[in-house]
Amino acid sequence: MQRTLPRLLETSAERFPDNVLLLEKRTERYAGTPYREVRERVHRFGAGLMDLGLEKGDRVALVSEGRNDWVVAELGILYCGAVNVPISVKIDEASALKFRLLHSGCRMAVVSRSQVGKIRAIRNDLPDLQLTIVIDQVDPLEPGEVWMGDVVARGECVLSANRAGFDARWQGIAESDPANICYTSGTTADPKGIVLTHRNYTANVEQGVATIHPQPDWVLLNVLPWDHAFGHTCGIYMMMMSGAALASVQWGRSAMEAARNIPVNLRETRPTIFLSVPAIAKNFRKNIEKAVREKGPRAAALFERALRTAYAYNAEGWNRGTGARKLRKPLVLLYDRLLFRKIRENFGGRLRYFVGGGALLDIELQRFFYAIGIPMLQGYGLTEAAPVISANTLEHHKLGSSGRVLPGIEVRICDPEGRDLPTGGRGEIVVRGENVMAGYWRNDKATAETIRDGWLYTGDLGYFDEDGFLYVLGRVKSLLIADDGEKYSPELIEEALTGGSPYIEQVMLYNDQSPYTTALLVPARDALRAWLKAQGLSAATPEGQEAALRLLEAEIAKYRDGGERAGMFPGRWLPSAVAVLGEGFTEQNHMLNSTLKMVRGKIVEYYRSRIDYLYTPEGRSILNEQNRRIISRLE
Repeated sequence: MQRTLPRLLETSAERFPDNVLLLEKRTERYAGTPYREVRERVHRFGAGLMDLGLEKGDRVALVSEGRNDWVVAELGILYCGAVNVPISVKIDEASALKFRLLHSGCRMAVVSRSQVGKIRAIRNDLPDLQLTIVIDQVDPLEPGEVWMGDVVARGECVLSANRAGFDARWQGIAESDPANICYTSGTTADPKGIVLTHRNYTANVEQGVATIHPQPDWVLLNVLPWDHAFGHTCGIYMMMMSGAALASVQWGRSAMEAARNIPVNLRETRPTIFLSVPAIAKNFRKNIEKAVREKGPRAAALFERALRTAYAYNAEGWNRGTGARKLRKPLVLLYDRLLFRKIRENFGGRLRYFVGGGALLDIELQRFFYAIGIPMLQGYGLTEAAPVISANTLEHHKLGSSGRVLPGIEVRICDPEGRDLPTGGRGEIVVRGENVMAGYWRNDKATAETIRDGWLYTGDLGYFDEDGFLYVLGRVKSLLIADDGEKYSPELIEEALTGGSPYIEQVMLYNDQSPYTTALLVPARDALRAWLKAQGLSAATPEGQEAALRLLEAEIAKYRDGGERAGMFPGRWLPSAVAVLGEGFTEQNHMLNSTLKMVRGKIVEYYRSRIDYLYTPEGRSILNEQNRRIISRLE
């Protein structure tokens, strides 16, 4: 039997027909749709697509917010033997969207109401695009558009007349057939289309289920975009294979409104687990700390003592409560009853843990969530691997690591010549398994560079410890390079600085064969203003500017010799000069990509003059005039 995504749904619908698969909030409360009903709607939509002429191997773009019909649309496409091309709703530039549809040769597009205008704007430049299917009712529809409900009704008629033909189509899909073409962010060159087959997905789902062990009574709230590889595989198909439920975030008129709905939706859906990325986790932490501060100095001091006690008791997770640490257990339980349990209620009250992915996760951030009783366990993967390669679990975890490699996947650590490095050796992470992509769509050159002798060269730097836990250090291409040629990954330092300081919003380190490392730093404006006010100072005065800049300098100095976090990083890679920025790195200014990772080349290009200034005697001082002017604008 071919192990395909349609077969996965069929098997689960037979095993768990009455379990809720999809939870969506369209009115005042969430409503659940069971597996059997989801399968019926998928069949109808898929049959309708077949009747509209969709053939095996055709490509269809899917541009929509995460919702029930996202799943129905993808599976309906896949039941036809066609290929889904999921595209982020965050892509607003017409040229970027047009490239993806042209390059993949999409014959159809399935879009939500909020996205249909993007397709209309470029439709005349898309010769392959024959039909746009709009998920929501839109009045009026334009020529070449059809409502999804009409496609479903059409499919119902087809199934009544010729179900055998429909069944023959989906049952004829091979494991090696493409399921998705997922495009990279394209921040440094044209996006690459990652071809993931049905078996790439089903293999990774099996590997993930064997590691995480989801249960049929679990509820997962997927706060990530559904085209995101992590949210897609783990959010949809791992839950589907396990008979569990997937809840979508209530969408609003904008992405910001949807983000504001997340805390409310957490309380409403009471998830067992949810997927996150560091940017989201940091916002959760900041909101928790802000709420504590608003209760007054005594509450804030009690919270800090509780955190310190829990940090000491939990250690790195695997050694929690061992040795002399067990003496702290009664105090930890007391703090949990007084403080942490109340915080967990805001997450629904039954959350077992987060799963973190998408970027490096600062260990300080992990310790915080572990302390309040919601461990955030990091994993590692990339879209080219469908995407999960390793993961921490409640049973086996080390904070700061990316966990152990999933069963059925091989991982090597290689030097620049491709030779295996011993345990502890730092090199490129190289992967082999059934989850590894088929290649890049219409890009043989990039495929040959990335997959060699069946091994996927990830471009990520990492190492294994003596217990088999994988540590990911960052992208090879992001390395800092000193004037003597020594190299170092900046990402762990950057995560530590932003995660460990309430006054640093974002930071990017830079060193390109220079005598010292520099930093572009975005201050947390509200927190810095509040601190100045508490000191009786104003950013409009020279005294206030100096105090604010010295505070930022002191936050970095915590990691130097004599600081409270000394020894975490080699001193030479900590920034010796800092440029304070007035604008943050965002998707809108193209300094973050769609997965909220910094686009380093673009940032360096834009701030080249500020970086050059940091290598002058005047610029090296954090009290330089450029920084003072930026701070003065806090008022």
